[in-house]
Amino acid sequence: MAHKITDECLACDACRPECPEDAISEGDPIYEIDPELCTDCGTCAEVCPVAAIEGPED
Repeated sequence: MAHKITDECLACDACRPECPEDAISEGDPIYEIDPELCTDCGTCAEVCPVAAIEGPED
């Protein structure tokens, strides 16, 4: 199961450049994670300033 970006996302772009799989894209109005590309590494959640990214165990 892939990580998920919640409605608390500020669209600040902190997560997208950190994703090693390029699974995060700018959505409207919040960013989105492609579940087909996400490998659940958690890098995006670590850099999110508002904790708007949930992992499969959350």
